[in-house]
Amino acid sequence: MKKTLIRPFHAERGVALITGLIFLVILTLLSVAAMRTTLLEEKMAGNARDIDLAFQSAESALRQGQEELRGAVPPALAAGTPRTPRITDGALDAYWIGTHNWIAQSAVGWQPNGTFAPPRYVIELLDVGTASGGGSLGIAPQSDQGIYRVTARGVGATANTVVILQTSYQR
Repeated sequence: MKKTLIRPFHAERGVALITGLIFLVILTLLSVAAMRTTLLEEKMAGNARDIDLAFQSAESALRQGQEELRGAVPPALAAGTPRTPRITDGALDAYWIGTHNWIAQSAVGWQPNGTFAPPRYVIELLDVGTASGGGSLGIAPQSDQGIYRVTARGVGATANTVVILQTSYQR
């Protein structure tokens, strides 16, 4: 007859319980890290979409300004309006970002769906061309041709996402 050895309860150490708890802690840490990564990627995708929406909004205003310049008659210019003579600091980013009064001194463009505010644009006359020939001295009246700068500002789904675009247009 075979003898079986029975261990008393006080001899067990609880290694299986400790191993199980360590395994659960590791799984919890992995789950939390995966969740944080997923949330970060979701925020990045939302920000990229918002920037793209602001860019498209600014581009629509830019095109609207160009369409206005394609008209039969050039726009009438007046300082402090959306159609203005050259702005001295117009080539500086800081002017358009912080100084220009976009509410009072810009034209409103078509507002794409999902944007916080309608896009706005400004048309500046940079240089006026002259007609060639004409008289015996080669002097002729000034033409309506010139080089214009169109600056557009688009806003994304939030007021914090702003894109500013510029283009030059020769009429």
